[in-house]
Parts: sequence; structure tokens; C-alpha cells
Amino acid sequence: MNRRSLIKKLGVTLGATIVSSDTIAKIAGNTYSYSIPPNPAHKPFAKPVTAITLGAGNRGNVYGGFAAQFPDQLDIIGVAEPVPFRNDRYAGIHKIVAGNRFNTWEDVFKRPKFADAVIISMPDNLHYEPCMKALEMGYDILLEKPIAPTEKECRNILAMAKKTGRIVAVCHVLRYAPYFVKMKELIAAGAIGQVMSVQHLEPIEHTHMAHSYVRGNWHNSKETTPILLAKSCHDLDIIKWVIDKPSREIVAMGDLKWFRKENAPEGSTDRCTSGCRVERECPYSAIREYVERGGRNKVLDIPDNATAEEKKALIIERLHTTNYGRCVYRMDNDQPDHYITSIRFADNVTANFSMEAFTSYAGRRTRVFGAMGDMAGDMTELVITDFRTGKQQKLKPVAEDVEGYKNSGHGGGDWLLARDFVQAVAHQDPKMLTSTIDESIESHLMGFMAEKSRKTKKVTEVVV
Repeated sequence: MNRRSLIKKLGVTLGATIVSSDTIAKIAGNTYSYSIPPNPAHKPFAKPVTAITLGAGNRGNVYGGFAAQFPDQLDIIGVAEPVPFRNDRYAGIHKIVAGNRFNTWEDVFKRPKFADAVIISMPDNLHYEPCMKALEMGYDILLEKPIAPTEKECRNILAMAKKTGRIVAVCHVLRYAPYFVKMKELIAAGAIGQVMSVQHLEPIEHTHMAHSYVRGNWHNSKETTPILLAKSCHDLDIIKWVIDKPSREIVAMGDLKWFRKENAPEGSTDRCTSGCRVERECPYSAIREYVERGGRNKVLDIPDNATAEEKKALIIERLHTTNYGRCVYRMDNDQPDHYITSIRFADNVTANFSMEAFTSYAGRRTRVFGAMGDMAGDMTELVITDFRTGKQQKLKPVAEDVEGYKNSGHGGGDWLLARDFVQAVAHQDPKMLTSTIDESIESHLMGFMAEKSRKTKKVTEVVV
């Protein structure tokens, strides 16, 4: 099939605009690469959007990185961050004046409004109050997911956004990843006929699970949010967005099975650094992960200008003093390490979602089953099979991942969201976004109802 025929057949669109043929290139045989061109609805604006970042950790630096790369679009002029190292680093990157640096989010709002927008990238349990206050003061908001820890708080933020008329963009960044954009477009174009069902897998990857949901900030659901919202509200959202039908009911099962005290190996200790006799053979060794592999060390606040020996010494010191050095079997964690959810959407479309900790790989896997074909992919390749002809087409997305956060698992969606948010704020047009709070809240409600189902062992209705 030639390129023109491929474009016609697949109905490749972005909004109502045909994607130009130069965004698709044949690799070999029936395999094509593609990229998403700039949104044609984007328009020039006179000066960059100004923003204050609340929370200068991982996600705050992802969106801050967009501002550093594109200062003509986004200018970070303030930061609230209680950890001095992070506050200093962020202020240095963005040249934030001393008067616009704050320890807490409350301090920011003691001043009259002094920016166009607020980026809320603090821990999950600290989303609600600053979001409500920012809306009250007239700020537009880029809100890291989950929206808030409870259904009531999510609904309150939605109501406040409507009352104030402000823009609230929820960071459901998978909606902006070229892989999922194309999946949605093809389904809407009828590439596989009517959709019957979806199977979606999120393989967390075993060391990521240990890092974030056993040792890390989200290890305790009562202090943060349930793992289905903290990690997988992306996935509930992308299933719903791709199917493009309202959800009706949901049932869920899952539990914490492995990372428990009764599974601690004989000879293990409270910390990997405390003479554990099985540390060398443990797949969750903190020494192997943080010291030897150098993985996921951003959370340890190691200065960039430290020498290799200094970094090693600092990492070891952190393993002696923080949760990141503790034994995964002896933490006060309660997040399920495996979780399955079944959803019924309108028109009797069904979906099964599985979140699995025990994988050697990451990268979401999706299978969509239609009356006239199916599609399957892993975010690096999307394979479409036409039942009528028996032929396959393979599409490989080309996307720019965030510098310094390669393999984020978001398929390049982070900065594409930031780009659209800036446009939405600059032109006061929420239609520039696909993840406004109005669009994003249903998948959060699905998550809350799934947790209710898991705990009550009953099928639960989803009421938007």
C-alpha cells in the first residue's frame, strides 16, 4: 500500500485536520513511522505565559523543563517547595527572584495574584486546598493527577472551576502521546469496525513498584491515594478516552500479596545496608538499585555537581536514613501489588484492565477488539489487522520524550500537554486541551468506584 492510500485508509486525523503526508514514512514492508504535527489550532501570542510551581520534585521539573526549553512560551516566575535543596535547584534553573520563592503553598497565596497560572505538582494529598485557593484567586491551573484523594474533593474542584470560569488541565498525559492519539483516531475512523472490547495492561515493573509503592511516597494509601488512582488513573482514563463512551459499572479485585513481613527471607534485616545476609541475591536490593545501577536517584536529592565518589557516599547515606534503604518486606506499605478491573461502557463495550507489579518490563500493552479487525500495541508499535483483507499495518510513533526523564512511560505526552496548556491559557481557550477537568473527572470516578468494588466485593455503578 502506498503512502497516499495508507493515509486515506487509516483516516489519519488530528481534530478535524488531515495530517500532512510528510508525517508518515515507510520503514520496511508494511511498517510505517509517524509523528503528530503541531496542532493547527495553535496561534502566536505576544508574551510567555507566567506560572508558579507548587512542588519542585519529579513532576514539577518535568513541566519546568518545558519552560526551560521553550522560554518564549512558558516562564516559571515562582516556586513553593519546603525542601531547601529542591527549592534552590529549581530557582536556579528558572532564575526565580528571592521574593518569589516560598516554603509552602500557603505562602504563595498570601500575595495578590502575580502570575497567569499555577502548576500543582505536590504530593497527592496536597492537591485539593491549593487548587481551590488558586481558582478562587483567578489562576489557571495545570494539575498533576490524581485531581484529589477523594470523590467529594474532585467534584468540588470541578464545581469551583465552573464557578470561576478558570482553566484546569489535568495531567492525563497519555492523551497527548502520539501512540494513543493515533489509536483513538483509527478507532474513530472505523479502522476495526465497531469496538467490542479492550484489554489493557500496565506492567509497573518490579523495581519501580518497590521504589514508588513499597518504599516510596505512595507506599501508604491512607496517607496519599490508592494505587489505582496514584498510578493507574492514567490507564482508566486512556481506556475511556479511546473507547469514547461513558462508563456504566465496574468491578475490581486485588490485594497486597508479596511485599509483606511474613515473606521476608531468613537472614534479612530492616535495611539493605544493615548486614542483610540475602541482599546480594534479592531482586529488590536498594544497594543494587540505587548505588550500583544508579537508578531512580532523583528522589535522593543528590547535587548535580558532586563527584562520582561524593554521589556514591551521599546515596549510601540516604539509604541509611530514608525509606529508600528499607527492606521491602518490612515497610508499612498497604498498596496492592496486583489489581484487576472490569468495566462495562455504554453500548455493552467491555474492558479489562490489569495492573501488575511483577514484570521485568514496563510500557503499557493494549489490545482492542473490533467487529472488522483488531489492534495491538505496546506504545512502541501499533499493529492493525483488517479481518476483511487479512492484511496488517504496523505504525511506529515518533515522539520526543522529556530530557532527563527518558523512558518516562508517557510516550512523549508530557511536553505535548504543556504545549497545549500554554496555548489554552494564552488564548483563554480550554478547547486547546483534551484533558480539562470536565473531560478527566469520569476516569477518576471510575477509580473511586473500583476501590469501592474491591473492598465491598460488589459490582459498582459509575455515576458521573
